[in-house]
Amino acid sequence: MNVDNAYGDPRLAALYDPLDPDRSDLDAYLRMAEEFGARRVLDIGCGTGVFALLLARRGIEVVGVDPAGASVDVARAKPGAEQVRWLVGDATALPPLRVDLATMTANVAQAIADPADWQGTLRGAYEALRPGGRLVFETRDPTRRAWEEWNREATHQVTEVAGVGALERWLEVTAVDGPLVTFRWTLVFAADGQVLTSDSTLRFRQRAEVEADLAAQGYVVEDVRDAPDRPGREFVFVARRPEADGV
Repeated sequence: MNVDNAYGDPRLAALYDPLDPDRSDLDAYLRMAEEFGARRVLDIGCGTGVFALLLARRGIEVVGVDPAGASVDVARAKPGAEQVRWLVGDATALPPLRVDLATMTANVAQAIADPADWQGTLRGAYEALRPGGRLVFETRDPTRRAWEEWNREATHQVTEVAGVGALERWLEVTAVDGPLVTFRWTLVFAADGQVLTSDSTLRFRQRAEVEADLAAQGYVVEDVRDAPDRPGREFVFVARRPEADGV
């Protein structure tokens, strides 16, 4: 899978957390881990390890996997990181696992834009789950057309980052091709004037499409919930690996 510059470039990966310090979006996933009694969790697209470490602090056994080595390096350097098993790679090539819960938080599911990679990810998560285990992830409702708000005027900000200085950044959509939306983050470092950019593509899937994809890999869709941090704008899928065929 391709790795966006924001996660694969060491300088940008180190900025991910200070530029996005509010991770209250993860609260719903923590509640679901508790709701489902998960003791072993696979965090797909773990990035800089924020969610994996929150789980580990609760005594949960966690495997975090991400194709961006620079982001995983940031995760490994954090306090408590030794409690998590970190893997550089993706869910299509996992070691043998038997987890209670697999998660894809934030943009992870949509960032897997290639249909073959998406099917491979769903299949890999299924194989990693114990019978009865669940896959939980979010994806934006395409009918809300969130990308229409992704422009410089709406997203421009300047942030003071410790050890880095003032950092100017903004987001612009560069292409909309059916369900695929490509956008670019531009970051300007005041200290030296360096400009870095990172291009990303997200796939906006219809609810019925996601349900069909899950069914094709053997999942039972238990629930489609609203995202507490973006009410009415996202689907949160809860899919279960059956205890036995057809159950």
